[in-house]
Amino acid sequence: MQSLTGAWQFRQAGTEVWLPATVPGGAHTDLLALGRIPDPFVGDNERRVQWVAEADWEYQRSFTVPAELLAKERIFLVCDGLDTLATVELNGQTLGRTDNMFRQYRWDVKPVLQVGANELCITFASPVRYASARQEARPLRGVSQAIPGGPHVRKAPCQFGWDWGPQLPPVGIWKDIRLEAFDSARLSEVHLRQFHANGEVKVEVEAEIETFEPVAELLALAVTITAPDGSAIEKTIERAFEVSKTSKVSISISDPQLWWPNGYGAQPLYEVKVEVKVEVKAGSSASTLASASYQIGLRTIELRQEPDEWGRSFTFVVNGQPIFAKGSNWIPADSFPTRLTEAALEGLIRSAAQTHQNMLRVWGGGFYEDERFYDLCDRYGILVWQEFIFSCSVYPLDDPAFIENVRHEAVENIRRLRHRASLALWCGNNEMEWGWHDWGWNRPEMQDLKDAYDRFFHHTLPAWCAAEDGDHAYWPSSPSSDTPFVDPNGQIQGDAHYWDVWHGRKPFTAYRSQYPRFMSEFGFQALPPLETIRTYAAEPDWNMTSYIMEQHQKNASGNSLMVGQMLDTFRLPKDFESLVYLSMVLQAEGIRYGVEHWRRHTRRVSGTLYWQLNDCWPVASWSSLDYFGRWKALHYAARRFYAPLVLSIEDASPCQAIFLSSDLHEAWQGSVHWALTTLDGKMLASGEKAAHVEPSGVTAVEKLDFSGFLDDDTRRELVFVAELWQGDRRLAGQTAFFVPTKHLSLVDPQINADVTLKEGLLAIELSARSLARLVECSLTGADVIFSDNYFDLPAQKAICVTAPLPAGWDLATARAALKVRSVYNTYSR
Repeated sequence: MQSLTGAWQFRQAGTEVWLPATVPGGAHTDLLALGRIPDPFVGDNERRVQWVAEADWEYQRSFTVPAELLAKERIFLVCDGLDTLATVELNGQTLGRTDNMFRQYRWDVKPVLQVGANELCITFASPVRYASARQEARPLRGVSQAIPGGPHVRKAPCQFGWDWGPQLPPVGIWKDIRLEAFDSARLSEVHLRQFHANGEVKVEVEAEIETFEPVAELLALAVTITAPDGSAIEKTIERAFEVSKTSKVSISISDPQLWWPNGYGAQPLYEVKVEVKVEVKAGSSASTLASASYQIGLRTIELRQEPDEWGRSFTFVVNGQPIFAKGSNWIPADSFPTRLTEAALEGLIRSAAQTHQNMLRVWGGGFYEDERFYDLCDRYGILVWQEFIFSCSVYPLDDPAFIENVRHEAVENIRRLRHRASLALWCGNNEMEWGWHDWGWNRPEMQDLKDAYDRFFHHTLPAWCAAEDGDHAYWPSSPSSDTPFVDPNGQIQGDAHYWDVWHGRKPFTAYRSQYPRFMSEFGFQALPPLETIRTYAAEPDWNMTSYIMEQHQKNASGNSLMVGQMLDTFRLPKDFESLVYLSMVLQAEGIRYGVEHWRRHTRRVSGTLYWQLNDCWPVASWSSLDYFGRWKALHYAARRFYAPLVLSIEDASPCQAIFLSSDLHEAWQGSVHWALTTLDGKMLASGEKAAHVEPSGVTAVEKLDFSGFLDDDTRRELVFVAELWQGDRRLAGQTAFFVPTKHLSLVDPQINADVTLKEGLLAIELSARSLARLVECSLTGADVIFSDNYFDLPAQKAICVTAPLPAGWDLATARAALKVRSVYNTYSR
């Protein structure tokens, strides 16, 4: 192989001067590196750089080909990702044109190459102009926040704009580009399968080759499986391709180490190396013509759908163990994906795992992620609900050329990902069946497109999946009942998206009216942390309705919906900083309310994936991690509500009911302590009860009626506190109230913070003279992740949180930088 990444040149088509470029990359990032455009993420610069995607761009590179490479039998130019409408020329000859950013393109270039200097030129046509022209010729329904015409182009839909993302469609070489040279043969396909029986795992490797000279009868197929401890099993089949271009090798692993989702066990990974070898002459060692390596985890997975008292279940089962899916929805982590570093990507996946998440839904409005993403999901035990890239739009699925283009895309990505331990499901699209059912698409003049949708997602695409990967379930759309165009968001069978709390402006209590079989989307927005807002808005713009703040709010009514729900719960914030904080704790409280409810009903509900985990730029959105990976209040709440053992309170004034929900593999026993107190800690009633919960079970511990303690005045003065104990160790705490937080008679809690160093960590012991609601800890000048944050601190109780000591800091610096606040600090009195 000869890499062609690195230093290139580029220019806008029609101009003279070539400028330095970096590949992988794109026009926006190259212009930004040269200082020729402002940062699109700052202020309103997004609109100032629209011309970039409206222009055509040329990229070129000169490279040297040595004689020994040119002596190979076959040489290919391989482009893993061209974004999107490209014409590729080598030494003045046109190799081909591309129209799909999700496909690999490969051309035989030996006849065109020459020893010494060669020149490669790739011209990219504007995706915006192309999409606009196609849309004018044939209008298709799309997303209101997007540049029109996106469904006509096989490009990440959200790059044209979404209700959380900017209109910044990248243009350029976004993945690896290289020469691949072969003498006699290459591996054209490898299919890895597992068969589990009687405590053993048989790994089957089916390899297909492409040969360039008549040597098939001399070729051997060698497979080596290396276990996590470094031990290896090897097997070779001589003359493996004598009869056919495909061959199989099976290797049995007698003491397999099984791979489990996060929280259910370990994630041991095996390496499978596949080699095609040729015996040069009798008695000599064989030389390797082609090889490929794969990372696999040994596990079984199924989507179990069985009749039950509520309809039909929707439960993922791994190694025979039903899994309650706890997770979120994944979007592209940068509007310019080539900028995403391995460290930043791992930070996002690690943060998901640290909050007990075991599933991410790779949403159909983005793109198929690169190998780094799936490597990390394999390592961290994150199951992947993988969608094909169709979302919220009507696509030209009646066009044979479009279907053929998508066939190549689908087959290639199925083959690329089907061996992954993390892969859980193939899903056809995002919300398109819902669109045909409820969004006004089902009109007489659109019946041909509805019929095309039906053929593609209910027949063609599942057939491709079954042919290429018989080991993973296919699901037609999300949400769907799996009965075409019938109740796609129902609660009898299938998965559901529930947006009535956000778009419908219903209160958080509405979540308790929902009992989906699997909740794959629901969410509520928040602003990002203030340090992130600083990166795009100057202090004069720190107002919810300022021009710049609204440029970084892509949901048309988003800020109004946030503030409206905020004022239902909290008092009017006194300043912008308080508003930012309240938006985050409001989001955390709302999503907690829903997840805890569904975890109290795990026999009926088999998973919750909140919208969304991450951001692609700094923005007000539904994410729990902002663009820089900072934890918002929701992410801290997720670490509590997704804990393997969660204590929750079902509050229905005047009653408070205590529940335990468990993902543990063993029965748990302990006790629940509860108390009804005044806000300043005066005890009015209390109790303790032994608690037991079965593996993966739910226990209703106790229901208490406090009617005798409540009147119009006292209900504002009281707090119900429940704590989970095992022996003398407090595991968790919860609070509930009898009025909205805005009506509580809060007083200055006078929080005391005692900061010490323990085993290299900052230990912060917090106590208060009166209830401190939703306490936030931060260190001015440093980004750290606390062991807990945004929690209630009852009066006369101490809670200790820890955090890493920032590099170069000492204890005195940390004490001076520590900032603690609560809801009390957010409003004027």
